[in-house]
Amino acid sequence: MTTERKCGLAALLPMMAGFFVMGFADIVGPVVNQVKSECALDDVTAGFLPSMIFVWFFLISLPTGVLSGRIGRKNAVLVSLAVTVAAMLLPLAGGAGRPWPYFAAFALIGIGNTILQAALPALLGNVTPPTLLASRISFGQFVKAICAALTPVFIYVAASVMGNWRLVFPIYGVLAAATAAWLMLSRIPDERETSGGLSVPRTTFGSCFALLRDPLVLALTVGIFFAVGLDVGFSVAIPEFLKTVYKVDVNMAGTGPTVYFVGKTLATAVGAALFVRFPPAKCFPWCIGLCVLAVAAFFVCSEPIAFLCCVFVASVASANTFVMCMGIALDRLPEKANEITALMVMAIAGGAVVPPVLGFAQKCAGSTGLVWVLLACLAYQAVLSVCMYKNAKENGNE
Repeated sequence: MTTERKCGLAALLPMMAGFFVMGFADIVGPVVNQVKSECALDDVTAGFLPSMIFVWFFLISLPTGVLSGRIGRKNAVLVSLAVTVAAMLLPLAGGAGRPWPYFAAFALIGIGNTILQAALPALLGNVTPPTLLASRISFGQFVKAICAALTPVFIYVAASVMGNWRLVFPIYGVLAAATAAWLMLSRIPDERETSGGLSVPRTTFGSCFALLRDPLVLALTVGIFFAVGLDVGFSVAIPEFLKTVYKVDVNMAGTGPTVYFVGKTLATAVGAALFVRFPPAKCFPWCIGLCVLAVAAFFVCSEPIAFLCCVFVASVASANTFVMCMGIALDRLPEKANEITALMVMAIAGGAVVPPVLGFAQKCAGSTGLVWVLLACLAYQAVLSVCMYKNAKENGNE
């Protein structure tokens, strides 16, 4: 085993811990009701808490690409972890019953998470061959999903065992600090220098936007916009469909997305193994085709159990779309990893666009309108997947 390979394997573990920290952003869902009750917030004010995390994906993804180019990807990840640690100190520092520490904390969590999502996949490229990058990112997404699944458990332990649910924040702060220390001590090659010691061209806003002139990068970036929109769309549509079509109790309908997220978690683990053997471009059309069939079956499902089975299949089929889009782009232009990850993380803003469209479609066409919006997102993905497959085949990468 070469020294470079040993370095790569040793560096992967703290990077996977970084993906676990990436899952901290999902804390906002379980704690919104806690904050709302503690601070006596109305529904409208409490509804802005998730926005404090989501808005930063659009605002600072490109600056993160520039930052990574100037200080290095590893240092950018360390900055994100430092911001996350600071965020976790605010809820306790502000005292109970005061809303501003929570809004400030979620804003910092959003900033740290955006930097992490833009810099960490690029940093993986420093120790991972381009052909294995999609597999490693997929496994990272699996680790992130585990964190999201454990968040309610951490909150329960903090509340029932430690006596204060807010203690979940310092727990996460300690985990983020430990990850930062681990990564800091890891030997990771600096991408800013080539083997000949020459500087790599600096990442700028111009170089990020210029990359959109590449049709493949542009198409894949839009693909992520719709992939994230589809992901959020499922979360919104599933409980609505259960309530309006199958007349399921409101509380029971709220558990519907659990089926979706279980399927997504399992699929990211499978994707990590699958992409080692098969290139993402080859898997892409099969995954999207299966998802289209599962969503189209929503129209004919007569029982909620059958509907949830289709949800599970759709979840498994679509779970790795983000990974496949990013993996194909990074495999094509590994030297532009800073720009690519910055653009594609910015496209996560698609998650803010699709829910209002779903609401409008439901108002106009009822529950069937929800399905048509999901299928519209998948229509772009289907065309994109076929084009990526043909492109890979023409270039001999199929």
